[in-house]
Amino acid sequence: LVGATPLLFTGLAAAAAFRMNLFNIGGEGQLYFGAIGSSAAGLLLAGQSAVVLIPAMMIAGIAAGAAWALIPGFLRAHLSTNEIITSLMLNYVAGLFLTYLIFDSSSYWRDTTSASAAVFPVGKELTEAATWPTIGSNVVVPFGFLVGIVAAIGLWVLYSRTRFGFEVQVMSDSPRAARYSGMRTRRKILAVMGLSGGLAGLGGASQVGDFLHTLDADPNGLRAYGYGYTGIVVAALARYNPFAVVLVAFLIGGLQNA
Repeated sequence: LVGATPLLFTGLAAAAAFRMNLFNIGGEGQLYFGAIGSSAAGLLLAGQSAVVLIPAMMIAGIAAGAAWALIPGFLRAHLSTNEIITSLMLNYVAGLFLTYLIFDSSSYWRDTTSASAAVFPVGKELTEAATWPTIGSNVVVPFGFLVGIVAAIGLWVLYSRTRFGFEVQVMSDSPRAARYSGMRTRRKILAVMGLSGGLAGLGGASQVGDFLHTLDADPNGLRAYGYGYTGIVVAALARYNPFAVVLVAFLIGGLQNA
């Protein structure tokens, strides 16, 4: 489940975008920004209880990931720019920005006081209250994985039982028919890309809250496994079905950590 949890979120992110024939290749960068946003919330509210900290970290991760995804979304909606290229290129920008915060600056996220920080650049440790809970004793289930299952259910309801999902399906099948019927295509592109980025950002928040407990810019840490790119494979193998994404993420996550 250590590897399955971030893959669940990035797989859902890719599936959410593809339902409108949008190819969000930027899940990797959106996951980084979700980690940046959630760790900022965890550090800012360090004196608060877990009841306040954990929801704040989740909201900050979603907001940061969505904001990063709205850049290629805006370019696609208003300038007809290919979102595959722009979202992919922004992954490298996000990775460099993550590295800059810890290795190349004395940012809010960087620890500058501890003994370990004097030897090697590291991020500030979050408080104990910012550690997300686990379920079970023999088989430990991270809280983030349970949140991912809830997100999968919510995504299925959104696309199959709401007007929003119906309009997305129409725009996917026939953009001309959607425009002729008065559907606001540009707004839907922005909404879907924001939703996709928010899910990936929630995966970054889960990485910080469930496992890392700090903003880890080390190449062997948050950036080691390419969760954003593998999430695209997870979504494709699941045929973009949110429930199947849960199962495939569990399988691929187990293979990655075997």
